[in-house]
Amino acid sequence: MKDFTLKIYEAMILSAKSKGYQFQTFEDFISKPLDGKLMVLRHDVDRIPINALKMAQIEAKAGVKASYFFRIVSSVWDEEIISAVADLGHEVAYHYEDMTICNGDFEKAIVHFEKHLAALRRFYPSKTICMHGSPMSKWDNRKIWEKYNYRDYGIIAEPYFDVDYGKTFYITDTGRSWDNSEFNVRDRVDSKFDITIKSTEHIISKFEDGSMPQIVMINTHPHRWFDPSFGWYRELIMQNLKNTVKRLIVKNQ
Repeated sequence: MKDFTLKIYEAMILSAKSKGYQFQTFEDFISKPLDGKLMVLRHDVDRIPINALKMAQIEAKAGVKASYFFRIVSSVWDEEIISAVADLGHEVAYHYEDMTICNGDFEKAIVHFEKHLAALRRFYPSKTICMHGSPMSKWDNRKIWEKYNYRDYGIIAEPYFDVDYGKTFYITDTGRSWDNSEFNVRDRVDSKFDITIKSTEHIISKFEDGSMPQIVMINTHPHRWFDPSFGWYRELIMQNLKNTVKRLIVKNQ
């Protein structure tokens, strides 16, 4: 089975559910975590928002909820899709990149943040945020919180600051790979788990054999996930090219 398809994504969800994992949005995971096996599905919507809607529909069909963090750039900001994702019962929140957009100007960046957080809240009462990695930018978008406090804006959590990754196993498809340290510029956490994930089928096998940790957060980027088609092959080729550049950035950090 090809990896990074909607079919195998659905299989992963159903496998976790069949093995007793409960699903929570990131907001609920922070504010009212459940006991037992727990899964948080986080989606960073960087491009191709229609793919986010397709994943949201798959999740809704399976009876699970997820968190969708939308960028506000014109190629992503599709109000019909954002509204549709929220209407399916998912969390919708801000995938912020204000320091990058405002070229490191803190004052402009916080004004930009306030404006676009309010825009997202027209669709969902967002209480969480998540930074966009902006790997080609010199600005780390999390730096804005060295001067300001997101809790002043009714935000209860940001996944790079407010999750105990000693207890939560974090997996991300950054670079269109689950084993992505060599070209992962900013999407990193201080994990206490020494587990290498080779593929989505490998994730499924770990659910099936009971070796997956009890609390899991999986971060996916919907623009990487297609049914086998031109889009799937295009993403494969383009991401391989990007990874060459990102590998050099990581090497020189």
